[in-house]
Amino acid sequence: MPDTEVLDPQILRPGDAGYDEARRVWNAMVDRRPALIVRCRSTDDVVAALALARREGLEVGVRCGGHSVVGHGVPDGGLMIDLTPMGAVEVDPGRRLARVQGGALLGALDRAAQAHGLATTAGNVSHTGVGGLTLGGGMGWLARRCGLACDNVESFEVVTADGEVVRASAAENPELYWGLRGGGGNFGVVTEFVFRLHPVGTQALSVELDFPAADARTALTRWRDLALQAPREAVYTAFVSGGVAILGFVWVGDPEAGREHARVLDALGEPVERRLEDLTYLDLQARDDTPQGHALRRYWKGHYFRTLPDAAIERLAGSDPTVAASLQAYGGAIADVPDDATAFSHRDAAFELVVAVRWSEPADDDARVAAARAVAAALEPFASGAYVNTLGDDGAAGVSRAYPPAKLARLTALKDAVDPGNVFHLNQNIRPSGVV
Repeated sequence: MPDTEVLDPQILRPGDAGYDEARRVWNAMVDRRPALIVRCRSTDDVVAALALARREGLEVGVRCGGHSVVGHGVPDGGLMIDLTPMGAVEVDPGRRLARVQGGALLGALDRAAQAHGLATTAGNVSHTGVGGLTLGGGMGWLARRCGLACDNVESFEVVTADGEVVRASAAENPELYWGLRGGGGNFGVVTEFVFRLHPVGTQALSVELDFPAADARTALTRWRDLALQAPREAVYTAFVSGGVAILGFVWVGDPEAGREHARVLDALGEPVERRLEDLTYLDLQARDDTPQGHALRRYWKGHYFRTLPDAAIERLAGSDPTVAASLQAYGGAIADVPDDATAFSHRDAAFELVVAVRWSEPADDDARVAAARAVAAALEPFASGAYVNTLGDDGAAGVSRAYPPAKLARLTALKDAVDPGNVFHLNQNIRPSGVV
């Protein structure tokens, strides 16, 4: 049995109270059983957990929010570093900075910042982990206005594969700082983020128009054209599922200005239904939280598009109604950042597509996964790449879609420097040169 006496944090083994809850993640398809779950309360706990994994030869997974669709944080028979006890957020409103522990969820960051009318870009589901979202890039409703989550990180505190605690910023370990902003969990365990915050207020507006999907080709084409010209406060969205196309945008800021902009949607045609909803920013950030929590089985695939040609829209409108296909517009502040400034790639993407399914019965696994793959495959000829945070079971081919060759080579060189043994390989893995 592994020697855990040297560790201060809570240690969970199979059969212990709380073990099954701790290993459960957002995708109910993931049902793996770590040999040990180390619930870390501090950076020192993370250092000790990695030392234990090295001594015992245990595979390492790192769990925060648990939203990896393939459950990378849960190593079967390995050691899971559970960061969820490290969920504190401290806001300095005068300096507009947030100090965020590595296990914090987006909702905690949003609530702490919004108490001062501030926010930084975060994802669209409040129980997502700050760490996983940010390390892969971090799209959210503020991204066109304020940049991606990774663009707003001032510094990281990182525990490397050999147990060293380092800080990465523009001035300190700048190459690691570059790689952590979009390179995923390949380079260490991030135990603290410092984010820049923005005075965005507390109000938001959601505008949605419903059309029958079979008749939505013209509306989708016009929606695409409007999205490409939209002000930065607006993130245009399209959702096609169940025979319905829901087209519109989310606006963070002055709701009256958003209502004024909503008039341009008259160009889409006459919808079956129209919804304009005033929301607080906090309500917007939790709106897509699924009531079923972590009980559903899930699968997704994603693409980026530099353009969205009419032929792609034709396929999207006619896609399998049992599959949910959603588009989110990029551009704005995302594209302002030079491509080589961060590991995150494809800043020239105009739209991100996520094709997703969720269901309850294990007997339906093969059919539901096949349906999602078919819709994604039909749209792949138009794609320009992929977002690392929406990769699933794609392996090395997916990583090659997320990073162009020159950037992947630079990421590999960084991996060689900080994790040559590939300790952190349960991720969308950037394999070091010496590991086959």
